[in-house]
Amino acid sequence: QVQLVESGGGLVQAGGSLTLSCAASGTIYSIHEMAWYRQAPGNQREPVASIASGVTFTYKDSVKRRFTISADNTKNTVFLQMNSLKPEDTAVYYCNIRARTWVHGPVNDYWGLGTQVTVSS
Repeated sequence: QVQLVESGGGLVQAGGSLTLSCAASGTIYSIHEMAWYRQAPGNQREPVASIASGVTFTYKDSVKRRFTISADNTKNTVFLQMNSLKPEDTAVYYCNIRARTWVHGPVNDYWGLGTQVTVSS
């Protein structure tokens, strides 16, 4: 089983910064993608940023040049540095990884429980 634990959310004023962390633990053979999603009240969960195969970085247009995703592969940890935060960034942020738990196993999605980010105007 794979567990993801997020941390780093909180309340910040517009223009401020937060860094989210997500540590994956359990039986992990390989990680193919690490990502952050968010879900605001009344909205669907949406992708924010991702790292695929450790080399391909993808960002939602509205967070480009403000958010930076990074990973420490030795610790199976992914980070999201969020700068110049705006009220519209307010949401629950979820960590996601796509990983195999054994060499011949399928690539499955695993999710954290989420961490609240609130940006006040």
